[in-house]
Amino acid sequence: MRWENLTVESDGHSRTADVALFGADAVTTRTFDTPEFRGITFHEVRARSIINRVPGASRMPFEWTVNPYRGCSHACVYCFARKSHSYLDLDTGLGFDSQIVVKVNAPDLLRRQLGSRRWLGEHIAMGTNVDCYQRAEGRYRLMPGILSALRDHANPFSILTKGTLILRDLDLLVQASEVTDVGISVSVGFTDPALWRTVEPGTPSPERRLDAVRTLTEHGIDVGVLMAPVIPFLSDHPAQLRATVRAIAASGATSVTPLVLHLRPGAREWFMAWLGQHHPHLVRRYERLYAEGAYAPKWYQRRITRQVHDLAQEYGIGPARAGMPRRIPEPVESADEPVSGPTQLSLI
Repeated sequence: MRWENLTVESDGHSRTADVALFGADAVTTRTFDTPEFRGITFHEVRARSIINRVPGASRMPFEWTVNPYRGCSHACVYCFARKSHSYLDLDTGLGFDSQIVVKVNAPDLLRRQLGSRRWLGEHIAMGTNVDCYQRAEGRYRLMPGILSALRDHANPFSILTKGTLILRDLDLLVQASEVTDVGISVSVGFTDPALWRTVEPGTPSPERRLDAVRTLTEHGIDVGVLMAPVIPFLSDHPAQLRATVRAIAASGATSVTPLVLHLRPGAREWFMAWLGQHHPHLVRRYERLYAEGAYAPKWYQRRITRQVHDLAQEYGIGPARAGMPRRIPEPVESADEPVSGPTQLSLI
């Protein structure tokens, strides 16, 4: 496993090679014979930097991210972050779902970096590579320390998640929101239970995620929903879009932002294999729709966006607006990985 090929500059933030992000001698590999972790291997590492700079060419409204995990047991077949596992010589298919890197010193390291005179208190986004509330968090409990550090330094942050485990940290989120700008987004691309079971097998159900939105909003935390991904020919029928937006509105979400599926290398191969197994009649349609690259054609994206925004207006919600808590409209890869071109949400 190539831990040494991931490097960071001595200032702890940029990608110029200087020192390894993970020391190979500091890696501990564990397995747990419990139902929720059966078949999953955890690689515990001591990171040398935890605040990552977003690449300069990114269109994201934030410059810094924190990612305490690599790999994700959510096992979403379309996840863009699959490619990132190849940088560690790990498999981007089942390996991405079952070989999880855990930065066990993330809370202490973050607190130290936030306290540095060089840190200017800028917004930090979490959940932009893999979900910080995936199953592993239930055992490793890194997020309470991370949230406490952000709260204590009154540092603004946002979280994007499919994990209902975020409710465990409700008190910390409320405390942080009293001293700084906190933005929460939950990813719910569709409400079809049959589709969810095959395409997002390791995630809480869409219904449970929307229950989490409801609980958060009841405690005074505004939550936006990233309606992502909208999956062509599987979740994009007008009746399906209506059902999803109606459920999002009923949860009390303050905004809904649609994002059409896109398929970068690594995710594309895994998704197309899944499609061939579960929906073989759609393979040729996908090859035509995505013939020009990772993104669906602009006309298709515009059509979906218009439909969702019209439905949102009908149900009394809308896209994220200026002055609202920060949302995460699209994913980015963390700065400890090569980046080329636009990126897709790792959680969807």
